Amino acid sequence: MQIMKTELRPATRLHAVDNLRIVLTGLVVAHHVAVTYGNIPLWFYTEPAKDASGGLLDLLVSFNQAFFMGFFFLISGFFTPRSYDRKGGRAFMRDRLIRLGIPLLVFLFLLRPLVNFPGYAEWAAPAGMPYWHYYIGSWDPGPMWFAEVLIVFALVHLLWRSRRRPLDQRSVPLRFSWIALFVLGLAVATFLWRIPVPTGSYVPVLGLPSPQCLPQYAAMFTLGCVAFRRGWFETLPAKAGPLGLVTAGVSSAVLVPAQYMTTGVLASALTALWESSFAVAMIIGLTVVFRERFGDQGPRGRFLSDHAFTVYIVHPLVLVALGYALRPIEAIAIVKFAIMLVIALPACWALAYAVRSLPGAKRVL
Repeated sequence: MQIMKTELRPATRLHAVDNLRIVLTGLVVAHHVAVTYGNIPLWFYTEPAKDASGGLLDLLVSFNQAFFMGFFFLISGFFTPRSYDRKGGRAFMRDRLIRLGIPLLVFLFLLRPLVNFPGYAEWAAPAGMPYWHYYIGSWDPGPMWFAEVLIVFALVHLLWRSRRRPLDQRSVPLRFSWIALFVLGLAVATFLWRIPVPTGSYVPVLGLPSPQCLPQYAAMFTLGCVAFRRGWFETLPAKAGPLGLVTAGVSSAVLVPAQYMTTGVLASALTALWESSFAVAMIIGLTVVFRERFGDQGPRGRFLSDHAFTVYIVHPLVLVALGYALRPIEAIAIVKFAIMLVIALPACWALAYAVRSLPGAKRVL
């Protein structure tokens, strides 16, 4: 069964993908606001939930985690071959180091000291620990782990291209059987990977918050590279959009409850299968829906997409500041989540605009 057509529709590519990046960046902000008020204390500032609505925020975090960073890696992989083809190996890697490495260093040395004071004030300062000691001991790149991993993936791509000829640029119909095999292969790889790297693992210094998902990230980046060469973004049929979203819902309705009805190895296997099937289905569904319905972009859309990566970098500053500002408000977790999110989204893009207005910033951002 083929689920793709062979005609290319190149005009739809950039704006639809840019619009997807806007939504995914908004999900990153929502994800960390949910962590702020949920029961997963993995953020710079948190107010653990004291009511049942915190469980809904944890559910949002779990569903987001299953697909949205993998989607980011797929989009990054999609643009990688064209960048390499246009610039050549040395200029390609130099550009990646500028656009990813400089923001990573800026976050580590300038922004992180501004957002990790809550942890210092909570337990390090009362214990008499100097800030510099706490800063070094808690060293990690925060959300900029994404840039770290992308630099590694770019280097792997550089090494692979230096030794092998790239795939030829031609449209090849994507078959349903290939998707099914990809999902099963990813589920098996994820399950096996989580034997030595179980969920909840943390990598000191590197700061990877979800190392258990690395098979998905690597697979999606690679898939993005192949999708560019084979024209899969442009040629997925329109019906694949709603079909993908329905599949994501069905897989969740079947596999998520099954995880909680089992234990041990079987539960881990079902979790890996759900995450893999949900991620692939959501990515296919959203990709086609955005290509078909959100393939245009006006001035507002261009503004949002131009500043999306900068929002990703600076949003911790906004969320930590808002956390302290909203601290006096007494409300259930999901209400505080909604209040912060409504304020945070425009505030993040406003700050991103201010940052990109600095001299030379647009060369990097």
